[in-house]
Amino acid sequence: MTLGIIGGTFNPIHIAHLRVAEEVRDRLGLDRVVFMPAAAPPHKPLAGELSFGHRYAMVELAVADNPAFAVSDLEGKRGGTSYSIHTLTELRQLHPEDELFFIIGSDSFLEIASWYRYAELFACCNIVVVERPGGKIRDLMAALPAAIAGEFASVSNGERLTHRSGFSVYYLVGMPLAISSSAIRELACEGHSLRYLVPDAVAQYITEQRIYEDVR
Repeated sequence: MTLGIIGGTFNPIHIAHLRVAEEVRDRLGLDRVVFMPAAAPPHKPLAGELSFGHRYAMVELAVADNPAFAVSDLEGKRGGTSYSIHTLTELRQLHPEDELFFIIGSDSFLEIASWYRYAELFACCNIVVVERPGGKIRDLMAALPAAIAGEFASVSNGERLTHRSGFSVYYLVGMPLAISSSAIRELACEGHSLRYLVPDAVAQYITEQRIYEDVR
């Protein structure tokens, strides 16, 4: 099975997250995409300290109508800081027969040198870099951290790199949607409609649970 992994705080999950997952699934022919809510994100504080349970519940509602999507509570069960290398290593142990594709935004890829044990990610699975608003990458090879650039070769006119491990880095130019979780939290805090920004079931959950009334 080919398995996409898309992580994040999902605070809350929104339409752009879902569209990214669908584009990657469609264009790379993946069997399934698993959404991986972070328990304790390492790169930035969790706004409002919203519980893992709430964020997991919203993702579960968002993916319920797509049989190719799933949600995992692996990072919630493991606890501690949610480092991607720990998650991907554990997934390889749990699914040794599956080919993993780790999906990240171009903005995150441009900062990957700041990630914990980042060099090991490229030897662990395929990485799919998806264009994000304000984070367009014109030269994928040049965007790599200099310390590991020599481990890669460029193929497909520079839209894919191959790592010496045999895994690849893909760059997908799609339809980047300028939707942010922080803007959605602000709208919710002010009592505005979230329609067409999040799935209806997620909007209803946010209203019923009153989870963003005092969160920016």
